Amino acid sequence: MDVAPVLSIFRIFAPEFAKVGNDVVSAWIELTEPLICRRRFGKLYNQALALLTAHRMKMSNVGAAEADPISDIGDIGIGNFIRVGKFSEGQVSIGFNHNIAQYTMSDAELALTEYGIQFLTLRRMRIIPVVSAAEPLGR
Repeated sequence: MDVAPVLSIFRIFAPEFAKVGNDVVSAWIELTEPLICRRRFGKLYNQALALLTAHRMKMSNVGAAEADPISDIGDIGIGNFIRVGKFSEGQVSIGFNHNIAQYTMSDAELALTEYGIQFLTLRRMRIIPVVSAAEPLGR
């Protein structure tokens, strides 16, 4: 696969991985490629692949400066979806405001990063789930 088009989209969407080399990102793209159907995503395939790759890299902590996920309180939160809503210092307490109930349990992991949420949006635009209303077949 020619990863160049996906890599250029990835660099636009995920500037937080600027210090991660193209060879590492390309390897992640190749690992993620089998998880997405080119035919179903059509013209949005490269964009979907870039977003899912960024999501997987974020979840794997690739390129993180520190191993501590809460080293910077300003970095806690996912876009505008989850933000620190309450913070106290004595006896340490952090509360989050979130509104991600629209995602099903099977998509819960994707809802953990802004890249995953954007991927879900693209997927909803391109892939319509099958819904059975349990109606009998016409005879």
